[in-house]
Order: sequence, then structure tokens, then C-alpha cells
Amino acid sequence: MTPAARPPATAGRRWLLAAALLAVLAAGAAFALARGLALSESRTRLDQSLILTSRAVEAEIERFRALPGVAAEDARIRAAILDPANPARIATANDYLARIAGMTRADQLYLLNDRGVTIAASNHDQPGSFMGHDYNFRPYFRDAMADGTGRFYAIGVTTGKPGYFLSSRVETGGARGVVVVKIDLDPLRATWASAGQPIALADGDGVVFLSGDPRWLYRPLAPLGPAAQARIAQERTYDGLNPAASDPLMPDGTTIAGDALIARQKPLVAEGWTLIAAAPLAPITATAAAAALAAALVALFATGLFKLAQQRRQILQIRLAQSAQLEARVRERTAELAREVQARRQTEADLRAAQEGLIHSEKMAALGRMSAAIVHEISQPLAAMEATLGAAELTLPAGEDRSRARIATVRGLVRRMQRTVKHLKSFSRREQGQLSLIDLRSVVQNALELTEPRARAVGVMPETGPMPDPLIARAGAVRMEQVLVNLILNALDAVEGRAGGQVRVSAGTDAQTDSTDLHLRVTDNGPGIAPADLPRVTEPFFSTKTGAEGLGLGLAISQALVAEFGGRLDIASAPGTGTTVTVTLPAVMDDIATGTEAAE
Repeated sequence: MTPAARPPATAGRRWLLAAALLAVLAAGAAFALARGLALSESRTRLDQSLILTSRAVEAEIERFRALPGVAAEDARIRAAILDPANPARIATANDYLARIAGMTRADQLYLLNDRGVTIAASNHDQPGSFMGHDYNFRPYFRDAMADGTGRFYAIGVTTGKPGYFLSSRVETGGARGVVVVKIDLDPLRATWASAGQPIALADGDGVVFLSGDPRWLYRPLAPLGPAAQARIAQERTYDGLNPAASDPLMPDGTTIAGDALIARQKPLVAEGWTLIAAAPLAPITATAAAAALAAALVALFATGLFKLAQQRRQILQIRLAQSAQLEARVRERTAELAREVQARRQTEADLRAAQEGLIHSEKMAALGRMSAAIVHEISQPLAAMEATLGAAELTLPAGEDRSRARIATVRGLVRRMQRTVKHLKSFSRREQGQLSLIDLRSVVQNALELTEPRARAVGVMPETGPMPDPLIARAGAVRMEQVLVNLILNALDAVEGRAGGQVRVSAGTDAQTDSTDLHLRVTDNGPGIAPADLPRVTEPFFSTKTGAEGLGLGLAISQALVAEFGGRLDIASAPGTGTTVTVTLPAVMDDIATGTEAAE
């Protein structure tokens, strides 16, 4: 290598080192920023999931909260406490407890005397009966005798099955006892497991007693102290197990030991429990790595552009210094620039075409997701139609050949529809569950809590008026909240950016008519809906929002959910006057709401 060649080579190496250093720094900063944002978003999603899950757990327990106290007021229970040696009274109490357990779907109901010995039980005639067993060591017995009520989660020492025990003291004629209901929380665990959700419940000592992941079960969140170990052993909380011997699940309080999972916790104050939800770290790391790679490429590209600009300035200085060859070089450079301009134009055209292709791909991906959602909604009805037609065909009497042929034709059409959509993949499931008695006031409160971040961003906090007490309807609590959240978010979108924007949520009955139907209304003073668009707003994929603000599925899904509850969704609007959306649900009779329905 000649001395004249060394300086350019040295400068080139310096540029390469500078470019590499800049790329590394940009990648590191982008990785840290993207990972922090992804972690924050994941924590937010986990917190929202914890809110919904905690409500589901509390709702499951609240169904049985008053049951021990109600049973304790029954004359048959009081008679058994007064005269436990009377076989007729004990038999009557056994029969009463068995019937109540069957109607309420409680796991077990049983009656303890003042020494903690079982004198009557719903499983008195079954293997593993509680009759005659002494449970005075259980906290739910001691607490009920001392304070009137008690609660405790443990593995049953008689059945070996875990459950949540709620108790209430009975006092009559100087005699005392305790009525206990055992609740089986295993349906919650089964729901979490089937949904693939890493969710768990831990008791007051930090021991996981309910989890969709069996590997988490009966493991402490942190190492157990001597006092906690002694209390667990004395109360036989986990009879036959030793949680202290298991590895702690969350020794650092933020991640799951042994799994690449980020975890969040939420205390359930009423029960003294802790709810844990987790999410994988792999997608977060992948997102951060992609951002780092993109930042490194941008840094290298920017460095190359800077180097190119510097080289061009050097070439221009050389051309200015060479006056003798200026005219010829100008002509040559003009021709080169023309070619570069043409190449750049071509490149820009290619980039625009690529961008349009990416936008089109995103739209097609969105359409694919919407198609998957639609397929999810129609696949089950198609399967039900096919099964119903098959059952109808089997039950046709002999000689009904024309009807049999028609049914076969319809079944063929249904199968054809099923074959048409079976290749589409559905990755979103709607909530499934039985309808139950819910208080619409709780639905309104929960929906307002879920939409509060959006309301604060818009600058309009929804107003609520006085609501009658109670407002009992038969529906799905979470699905009803989904309907109201959709309506409130639509109203907030309508008033966003408008001076004096208002959103009002109300619930009650229509005092102007004799109807007992319940109404949920969401009213805004936004721009309203054009008369031509009003009949179509509940159609799937129809939206009056501009750009990519909405897919036009919110009102369609809400209308379908309300119809499942036997109600209807009405929309009243006019341009310039705002919009009112009314959800009408059939009211539940008072005697049903207070428990008569279970007796029937």
C-alpha cells in the first residue's frame, strides 16, 4: 500500500467505525424504549384483565355470601340445634340442607354444634359424609362462634376436595351452632385453563390455591415464614401438602420463576386474597428487538447519506478549482444529475407503490380478521342447524319421503356453507356463559370505570342520573358491560373536540307507561346521525367514522348481545341534535330476584 493511498483508507475505516457505533447506540436506545413501552402496555392489559377477573371471582362468591345466614334463620335448623339428640329433627334438617344445596348449586351445606361437631349435612347419606366429624380447628368455626360470621379456603379433611367455606352463627333458646356452606371454585379454574390464561389466586399467606396452570398450585408467592407455616399446619389448610417445601412462584414480585412471564397482582380485600395474572415476555422482547433492528438500519442509512453529501461537497470544490475543465465537467455533471433525478423519481415511484401495497396488505389483514370474527359467529349456528336437521330427519315417521328429501337438501346446503368457511381461522372468542340475575347499576358503574381513561382523554366525563334500587335483569354481566362500554365509547367519539360536549348514562323504568321493562340510555350532544345512515348503523362493517377509526362492528355486536338477553336496542338521532341509544331489557319479578326462582 502506497503512502498516498493510506489516508483515504484510514478515513474510510473511521467512517465505518462511526457508522457502526451510531447504529449500536441507536439500536440500544430503541430497544430500551420499545421494551419499556411494550412492558407498560402489557402491564395495562394485565391490570384490566385483573379487574375483570376479580369481578368474576367476587360475583361467584357473592352468590353464596348470604346463604349461611339465611339457612340459619330456618326453623328446622334451629330445632336441630335445640335438640340434636332428636333423630326426627336431625333428619328434617338433613333433608332441608340437601334441598338448599341442590337448588343453590352449593357444594355442601352442613350444621355444627357449639363444639364444632357436624350434626346435620347435605351429604348425610353419601360416602364421605360430614356427619359426626369435628371441625373445631377450622378458623371458619372459631370466627363464626366469636364474631357471627367466618370464611376460610382449605382442602377438605374429609373429602380431600378444596373449597371456600362461608359460615354463620345460629343462636336460639340458649343453644348455639354454626351453619357452613362449602363453595366449589373449580369452575373458575376450568375457565382460566380452557382460555389459556395464566391466572391464579393466593390466600392471605401468599399460597396459590386456585390456578389455571397446575404447576402453580400450592406454591407460595414468596418464602413462607415460621409463623405462616405453623398456622397452615395448625389449621390444616392444605391437609396432606407442604407449600413451604415448594419453590416460591414470584420471589421478585414481578416475574414468574422458571417461566418467561411478567406478572401483576391485585388484592381482593374482602376475602384477604391476592389475584395474579401473567403474560409472556417473548412478544415484548421480539417487539423491542425489531425496533432495535429498525433503528440500526435507519442510523446506517442516515450515516451513509451524510457521507454521500460530504463527498459531493468535496467533488464540487474540486470542480470549482479546475477552471480549465469547468465547462466540460458541468455538461457531464448535468447529464449525470439528470440520470440521478430520473433514477430518484423511479425510486420514489417504486416506494409509493410499495407503500400502497403495504397499506393494501394491512387492509386485507384487517378484512381477514373481520372475516374470522364473522366465521366464528356463524359457524356454531350452522353446526346447530345441521344437528337439528339431522335430529329432525331421524324422528320423521315412515312415509314422509317428501319431508325427508327436503331436510336432506337443506342439510346439504348447510354443509356447503360450513365447507365454504372452514378454512378461515377465528382467533377471537366471545364470552360464553349462562344468563344470571344482575343489577344494572353495577353494570353502569363497571362500564364507567372501564371507559374512564378514554373519557379523560376526550375531556368529557359521562354523567349519571339517579337510578331506582334495585334494577334486576337476566343477562350476562360481562357481556352487558361490553354493550354499555361500546355505547359510551361511541358517544365519547361523537363529542370529541366539540365545545360543551356532554354524555349522559341513565338506567331505570319508563314512568310514562305501565311497562316494567328496564332501560339503559346513553345520550350525547354530538353531531348526530344522518337520516339516510340511521337505518344502517347496526349493520356489520358500516361506520360513519372517517379514516380507520372504526370497523363498524360495535353496534352490530351490541345489538346481537342484547337480543340474546331478550331485549332490543333502539337508536334515535338527527343531525345537530345528538344521539340517544336505548337498551331495553325485560324486568325480573321481585320474588324471582329474591330467590323464589330457585325454589321453583
